[in-house]
Amino acid sequence: MLDGIKRLFSGGSAAVPDGWDGVAPWAKSKQYAFRAVQEEGFVIDGRLGATPWRLEWGPSHRPYIHGHELRLRAELSLSSELQVVVMNRALQESMEKAVFDQYVEGVQTRIDNQTPPEMRWLVMFPKLPGNEMPLLRERFCALASVPSWLRHWLDGALTQSLVALRIAPEVPVVLMIGRGRLMLRTAVLDADVATLQGWVRFFEIAMREARRVATEHSDSIAPSTQPSMWQASALPGDERST
Repeated sequence: MLDGIKRLFSGGSAAVPDGWDGVAPWAKSKQYAFRAVQEEGFVIDGRLGATPWRLEWGPSHRPYIHGHELRLRAELSLSSELQVVVMNRALQESMEKAVFDQYVEGVQTRIDNQTPPEMRWLVMFPKLPGNEMPLLRERFCALASVPSWLRHWLDGALTQSLVALRIAPEVPVVLMIGRGRLMLRTAVLDADVATLQGWVRFFEIAMREARRVATEHSDSIAPSTQPSMWQASALPGDERST
């Protein structure tokens, strides 16, 4: 199943990137924990206030990202019922075409749990209308299991940060919430310090805004009881299904 999706998104493999000079000293200067992983990438553990986050850079775990990807995640103890995705328009169009080719014109009759959740949710949940996200509608698509929560999340600093992102339209970007966790994925070929700093700042804004919505609208969805995400894997912290 996943092999079929990979073929739909395949466009050639990117070369293994060079080293990441300067990243370890930068992490140390910020009092982050840095660890290289099998000469293929690295893990950085930091925190925003009392809330830890994890940054991973290494081989892609998604078929729509070629070469190396940057992953950022944080356990926010949000409701397990809350499922939210914000992605760039080019990726939305590619995913929708892949779903059509795989499940309508292909042999698959249903989307199973091996399909990335962001792809499943793209066809499960209603998209926020363009007139409700006027600053983002040309570049981004947003959808959620609880549309009102998404509207509040995009009402303020997060929208301004998305507008300020300086990335090519074809570069995949996915910001999502699921199982109480916030997650960012994007393609990053060379993990230089300036690039990492920019994405960490963006992710921390998304964290703050998610906590703001959870506080201001705490009676809308019950808190999550999901276990902690910190567990060992090929690149620690990664879960192929999220």
